[in-house]
Amino acid sequence: MMLGVYTLLLLWGLATPCLGLLETVGTLARIDKDELGKAIQNSLVGGPILQNVLGTVTSVNQGLLGAGGLLGGGGLLSYGGIFSLVEELSGLKIEELTLPKVSLKLLPGVGVQLNLHTKVSLHGSGPLVGLLQLAAEVNVSSKVALGMSPRGTPILVLKRCSTLLGHISLMSGLLPTPIFGLVEQTLCKVLPGLLCPVVDSVLSVVNELLGATLSLVPLGPLGSVEFTLATLPLISNQYIELDINPIVKSIAGDVIDFPKSRIPVKVPPKEDHTSQVTVPLYLFSTVFGLLQTNGALDLDITPEMVPRNVPLTTTDLAALAPEALGKLPPGQHLLLSLRVTKSPMVLLQNKKATVSIPVTIHMLSSVPQGTPVALFQLNGVMTLNAHLAPSSTKLHISLSLERLSVQLASSFPQPFDASRLEEWLSDVVRAAYMQRLNEHLEVGIPLPKILNVNFANSVVDVIENAVVLTVAP
Repeated sequence: MMLGVYTLLLLWGLATPCLGLLETVGTLARIDKDELGKAIQNSLVGGPILQNVLGTVTSVNQGLLGAGGLLGGGGLLSYGGIFSLVEELSGLKIEELTLPKVSLKLLPGVGVQLNLHTKVSLHGSGPLVGLLQLAAEVNVSSKVALGMSPRGTPILVLKRCSTLLGHISLMSGLLPTPIFGLVEQTLCKVLPGLLCPVVDSVLSVVNELLGATLSLVPLGPLGSVEFTLATLPLISNQYIELDINPIVKSIAGDVIDFPKSRIPVKVPPKEDHTSQVTVPLYLFSTVFGLLQTNGALDLDITPEMVPRNVPLTTTDLAALAPEALGKLPPGQHLLLSLRVTKSPMVLLQNKKATVSIPVTIHMLSSVPQGTPVALFQLNGVMTLNAHLAPSSTKLHISLSLERLSVQLASSFPQPFDASRLEEWLSDVVRAAYMQRLNEHLEVGIPLPKILNVNFANSVVDVIENAVVLTVAP
């Protein structure tokens, strides 16, 4: 058996990636050629359409070449057709078409050259030739254009497929030269015709993966994110670049458009044999903006919500700022009403992610079986450290309080230094507020599903106004 070569040229675009600047607010994905090769190889192994083709090309009596197939009754190659003469002379049958091995080369500004290596063997017998075994080499050259589907996903479209039968070797048996020439002529017409459907099968499976790349990803109670292709893919000698536009929608399906930063993002170079996805600041800001508009950042904190070592009574307040107590007696429970009326600000820079949440804190005294009594109002800012952890589908966020700074609202009649309350209030926020906030953040930042690339074990790098996830195949 000999090694056959299928050459598939994918016309992927006429431009090369930019010099590391993401001028838009979209998600930038750089998919290494190894991932494309792996997706194609997996489609050959596990794709049901192609698996059916490879699993049945074994003899003229079954499957694709059998009674109901190309060589069957009434088929293109049936009795009386091209192959019947060879059957009569030598009983020649397709014995094996092994699983192709994939190798590819990216051609910047041109496309992708894809090689599928396979071994094809044929055997037969007859009164004229006895037992024989043949091996054939076949080259299939196809041109495939990459277009954009109506819903904004990349799609591969087969434009032209031509085939050429290479060298035929007689591995065993005897075959007279005139009959060998007839066999060779017949195989030129038969074998290549089986390989263009293989190309179609590969494209079909890969297109399913590309279609899933840009899809609607749920954001829990906040809505969803729909990923669409902003521009045609670009190609370098090592990776394919996709500029993906995330469209955030509410539960009702309305497009939500939070303010976007127009500062370009300088994406670091991608190392060979790695893939990247860049998550822009806009997605972080949008998630926190949705939490704020939905009221998820507001919370009323009662003494039952904090542990005993974090007291929440007028006695503790009097010890820190007695002038804030007014005429209320000590020992009464306090109620903290936290309200966030403005969108949080997310800062991504210097390998650190922080979130600043402007908060209004209403301090009230809880009166048993009565209406809480308002004491004073504080305006403050919670500065939170964001810890980022990737999974296969999203970038998870958990927050911890770095500091809480407050100042007394100007309407309070008896001014006092509110900074004396910051440490105490920080303990209350850590004990009661942070857990609730992190529960809301379990929705995470959705990641586009790109050729089944798994970013669960990726390296997280916080750069200016973006987060870059890098993973090796």
